[in-house]
Amino acid sequence: MNQELGWSKKSWVQKQALQQPEWPDQVAYQKVIDEIDVRPPLVFAGEIRRLKSELALAQEGKAFLLQGGDCAEEFSRCTAPDIRETLKVILQMALILTYAGEKPVIKVGRIAGQYAKPRSKPTEEIGGVELPSYRGDIINSPEPVLAARIPDANRLLTAYYTSASTLNLLRAYTKGGFASLERVHAWNADFVKSSREGEIYEQLAKEIDKAMSLIRNIGLGQHKELNEVNFYTSHEALLLGYESALTRQDSLTGDWFDCSAHMLWIGDRTRQVDGAHVEFLRGVNNPIGIKIGPGHDLSEIKKLISRINPKNEPGRMTLITRFGANKILDQLPTLIKGVEEEGFKVLWSCDPMHGNTYTSGRFKTRNVEDIFAEIGGFFACHQALGTIPGGIHFELTGEAVTECIGGTEGIAAEHLEQNYATSCDPRLNGKQSLDLAFMIADLLKR
Repeated sequence: MNQELGWSKKSWVQKQALQQPEWPDQVAYQKVIDEIDVRPPLVFAGEIRRLKSELALAQEGKAFLLQGGDCAEEFSRCTAPDIRETLKVILQMALILTYAGEKPVIKVGRIAGQYAKPRSKPTEEIGGVELPSYRGDIINSPEPVLAARIPDANRLLTAYYTSASTLNLLRAYTKGGFASLERVHAWNADFVKSSREGEIYEQLAKEIDKAMSLIRNIGLGQHKELNEVNFYTSHEALLLGYESALTRQDSLTGDWFDCSAHMLWIGDRTRQVDGAHVEFLRGVNNPIGIKIGPGHDLSEIKKLISRINPKNEPGRMTLITRFGANKILDQLPTLIKGVEEEGFKVLWSCDPMHGNTYTSGRFKTRNVEDIFAEIGGFFACHQALGTIPGGIHFELTGEAVTECIGGTEGIAAEHLEQNYATSCDPRLNGKQSLDLAFMIADLLKR
């Protein structure tokens, strides 16, 4: 199929590739890429096909996509406690949404690969000194000194091995009993138990306990579906050398898959129809997300969808809108109408984070009220047009950070500095994530 399209995993090199670092030592860079090219895949074709089939159900309203995780993963934070707490929050959110929406929730993490970030400018000023921008741990380091900001190709190998260890732990947690419905109380971390969100969650957990007791009593308690979950990984496919090095041909079907993650997305800054990122992604058979912001051109979006999904395959294409609370009601309806009139099979998902970022003092932040307002607008637009709001895309962490304002715990601007831990964009903490899960649950019930 790929050869018929004139595609190979390196055909992108003939196109303009934006947001790529300038590696100072090209020989060292190529040596690292060659090393990754022969390493084992991080995920497998069968897992990717399974996710695609689940996303196809979400397009029909028979499932719901929950995608969330760190803004930009840092190698130093890829520890067992950090991974466990992030997974725990996503599992809690998924449980709430499953219970409310009465449909399966597809759990996809921004994890085990979200190490690179596009930047609006190549440099930034810190303390009166202009430095190369921090572009994610896979490229350079956030320390505000010149030596730390020089791209280092060896970080690509660190990213590969860190992803492998993260995936190993995720598989152990999700297939080894941690994700069992028997443990819904154990997922309620101490900092959440003492909150209003935790109290509501505990009530839900008690109802699940009753259901589980019934299931055990009639002899069905050993079913795998009650003790394991499918958990998938995703990241922005930004560094094309790394992504193509991890692209493998499936021995069963002959199709090509980017085995760095189950799902990949392309950002607002790199989705040029004739650009290198689109050229690469059109040939891999992973589910693909397209981020769409307020500056989009509808005709270009249509060309993108046709280019990446020419066979209009179900489960292949997710449109992730990121308009902001004050623009979604103006911009989303036109986009929905334009896409739907072409008969494109897409999953509509809402990223309520990126369009609602602003600066408070010296901190970038987001307000939970703005985030929920955008989600509410997303659901309202789809309800008015008779289309399906199929997913939500969050930046979140299991840590008790103070990076976003609002929520029932009442984080205000003066609290931001208490535990502002992100090196890039502000994330929801565990309590705020559950706040929003309960809010979305109310929308799913309508």
